[in-house]
Amino acid sequence: QVQLVESGGGVVRAGESLRLSCAHSGRTVSGRPVSMVAMGWFRQAAGKEREFVSSIRWSGGSRYYADSVKGRFTISRDIVKNTVYLQMNSLKPDDTAVYYCAIQRVGASNYDTWGQGTQVTVYS
Repeated sequence: QVQLVESGGGVVRAGESLRLSCAHSGRTVSGRPVSMVAMGWFRQAAGKEREFVSSIRWSGGSRYYADSVKGRFTISRDIVKNTVYLQMNSLKPDDTAVYYCAIQRVGASNYDTWGQGTQVTVYS
């Protein structure tokens, strides 16, 4: 099992920014190296289903965004630090949610490892 550590959530006013981070050790708890296809960010607002926010291919760095965050959010990665970031600008109250980091490992058909989540609250 790979452990993901998220940070950076908080309470901000609409229009402000936050930066989320998600780091993993690069190895499973048993010590095996982790090979990833992608890392992504998802979010779940109260009473709603979890939704895709953004992802980045670990090899090559192609980036993908939900329409609702395009132009405001930027995903990036630091391969050396095994960390993915989500820079969130021009935040809106609708962005309020628990944000989850996830990994799609090589061989997996979808994201198969999830972080514990970090709360983002945006007030108007």
